[in-house]
Amino acid sequence: MTDTPALLASAPHQAARLETTVGPADTSRRRLESLRSMIATWDERIRVRWELEQMSASNPHLIDDIGLTRRQVEAEIAKPFWQA
Repeated sequence: MTDTPALLASAPHQAARLETTVGPADTSRRRLESLRSMIATWDERIRVRWELEQMSASNPHLIDDIGLTRRQVEAEIAKPFWQA
């Protein structure tokens, strides 16, 4: 014998589960978005480190103004783009 109220109560849960099924296209889209985000982050790091290098060469007094030491700037510039 089945319990009808319990059966009805689980129906919306099952419908919601069916709607959230992830297909191959959704997975590919998420991976592509993740890759784009990662590349954008790398590009930003390259830009910031290049600007720090330019600033330290042309206007070293500005390094003090932004609250960094010469050593901190050199360490940041030396990092590869994939490191935070």
